[in-house]
Amino acid sequence: MLEKGNIYEAVITDYTAEGQGVAKIEGCAVFVPNAIVGERCRVTIEKAAKNWAAGKIVEILEKSSHRVQRQCPISASCGGCDFWHMDYEEETRLKAQRVTDCLNHLGGETLETVEILAAPDCHGYRNKAQYPVASRKGRVYAGFFKAGTHTVVENKRCLILPEDTDRVKDIVIDYVNHFRISAYDEAAHKGLLRHIYVRRGAVSKQVLVCLVVNGRKLPHAEDLIARLQEVPGFTTLVLSVNTKKGNTILGDEFIALYGPGYIEDTLCGLDFRLSARSFYQVNHHQAQRLYDAAISQAGITKEDTVLDLYCGVGTITLCMAKAAGKVIGVEVIPQAVEDARENAKRNGIENAEFFCGDAGAAALELERQGVKADVVVVDPPRKGLNADAIEALARFNPRRIVYVSCDPATLGRDVALLKERGYAVKNAMAADLFPRCAHVESIVCFVRK
Repeated sequence: MLEKGNIYEAVITDYTAEGQGVAKIEGCAVFVPNAIVGERCRVTIEKAAKNWAAGKIVEILEKSSHRVQRQCPISASCGGCDFWHMDYEEETRLKAQRVTDCLNHLGGETLETVEILAAPDCHGYRNKAQYPVASRKGRVYAGFFKAGTHTVVENKRCLILPEDTDRVKDIVIDYVNHFRISAYDEAAHKGLLRHIYVRRGAVSKQVLVCLVVNGRKLPHAEDLIARLQEVPGFTTLVLSVNTKKGNTILGDEFIALYGPGYIEDTLCGLDFRLSARSFYQVNHHQAQRLYDAAISQAGITKEDTVLDLYCGVGTITLCMAKAAGKVIGVEVIPQAVEDARENAKRNGIENAEFFCGDAGAAALELERQGVKADVVVVDPPRKGLNADAIEALARFNPRRIVYVSCDPATLGRDVALLKERGYAVKNAMAADLFPRCAHVESIVCFVRK
């Protein structure tokens, strides 16, 4: 067992799913942040368990050619980004390798590598930000959580966000400090402001500001609205009531203090209404490429009925409606379903239906009602498909299944389960919707054997 505080020399040989470097020291796996495969380093052990350890680079003895000067001065401590210490070539390589490894090791595939759709730009691409707030010596500030903690690291300028998004954050913080509004203390369950949530339309440039509060009222709201009107595109201010303990960001109740409570944006040639709870991919350019690839792989015809599970505000559903005879979307969040139905109306799409409910249970109910699905699209959360969803897919017996995933590990697990139920992987690829961050999207197309 390695000794805490000791310094060892090691070579970085692999990456974790979170992008940390991995070294083997005396047969023990050591996880090292801010490291790059191939580097030889001196590593100090900060935590030691029986079969693994956490380390920190003390000195780089042999530097990788992929190491670059950090553009973000706080990226080593901020938990938002993971890869400012390496070039984008290495980042996309490791993401493609992660997807390949999960499909092979967990899904039973024998892929050499998967193609990855690299992003054209790593700056200013995120259309949504969620800033936790905290206070220090009587001053409220905002930033992002330090990795693995709920300690807020103050961030003046986040490089993956548009400048106007950070400007909204600064305006809210100035207002909070001016009127001495308290920041939420998670341990004491006291204080008013928990998070600052900002969503910005990539095409419309409209801005939604949502303040998550431990209460039902916002003092001096008129003053804040006046300040926010200086931001180009400011459209609506919403209060999200979250008085529960725990780390869930948004509450269940939303109160529009200014504007309609939603913004609009255009994706894949369609107009969408987006409220605070609506799921919408954070990288507009890459989302269009992702959806284009999913639609292409689905092989839809005008005779097909397409079922879209986990449909959100209906982005993929409505994009596929143009090629299909009928599309059916299922989503568990009522507000998103309401948005999806409104989005169908505003785009003049009449062959789309939306149902509110758990994806697996709703799909089984549709199957009991005699609904047939020729193609099924699934875009589940990180936990992947539940048992009901897997069962529903098997009973629908569609010609093709297109699986859009945000977690390669649960994707690999579900690939194995779907193969057991008579499907084969026809095509697999990755798409980088989160440059500088560890997350990666994937698309796998299954065909019925």
